[in-house]
Amino acid sequence: MATVFTGTRIDDALYEELEAALLMADTGVKATQHLLEDLKRRVKEAKASDPAQVKGLLAQALTELLRPLQQPLTIGEHQPTVMMVVGVNGAGKTTSIGKLTRHLADGGQTVLLAAGDTFRAAAREQLAAWAQRNDAAAREADARIDIVSQEGADPGAVCFDAVTAGKARGKDVVIVDTAGRLPTQLHLMEELKKIKRVTAKALEGAPHEVLLVVDGNTGQNALAQVRAFDEALGLTGLVVTKLDGTAKGGVLAAIALWGRERRNAEGQARPVPVYFIGVGEKLEDLETFDAQEFAQALLG
Repeated sequence: MATVFTGTRIDDALYEELEAALLMADTGVKATQHLLEDLKRRVKEAKASDPAQVKGLLAQALTELLRPLQQPLTIGEHQPTVMMVVGVNGAGKTTSIGKLTRHLADGGQTVLLAAGDTFRAAAREQLAAWAQRNDAAAREADARIDIVSQEGADPGAVCFDAVTAGKARGKDVVIVDTAGRLPTQLHLMEELKKIKRVTAKALEGAPHEVLLVVDGNTGQNALAQVRAFDEALGLTGLVVTKLDGTAKGGVLAAIALWGRERRNAEGQARPVPVYFIGVGEKLEDLETFDAQEFAQALLG
């Protein structure tokens, strides 16, 4: 991306190179066209003459597009705050739960994990391992981590028991893990809806957060996942993983543009915020999303 701005003139060739670079960064056709139109307007208004200036103006356009996705995850309005975490196989869902647990424990929150992924072999054990790794640090913050799991049990039953236990033990947060599935697997998507309904029976108003974990490497497929899971469950937030390597991350621009079309009951735009991005394998490698930082990183 950075090499596009090394020329000497702002001309059609520059915009064509930039269009190709944005598409290569997984921004998608619609978001790329939106950004280019916005950029040309900014270039004209600024009377820019140097391609180096264009980079700064594009960073501004991208930041403005992404800004509605920058919202904090709030804890404490409900006791406990129940989070349901969903995603396709291999997106890094259980790993993200481990990192999220550490983030909450560092903030002094007490957490209970529900091993609702009873479908995948060793999923319970993986979640338990994350809980164990987190627990030592959590004890120092007086924020002990518990886990509720049942071998071979119905995932809805596990989640019901976990939310009930979270209430009884006075936990701040209950995080419900679920089996990874493709949104095209309709019978499994129905199971997710059931888990959501059962959670609401255990605690009125729950789940308070429905978080989709998205692999940052999946390009425009990530937008398709967001749309499908949102239609089925009503998403409240995203965690975008694997942005530490070759991930391009431009799909967040496409997700932001889609968010402008997503409406609440009053007809207002209601984007799905990106609460966190995953930037590595360690427990600490979960960062809150910052639109300006992300835009600058994407543009090199």
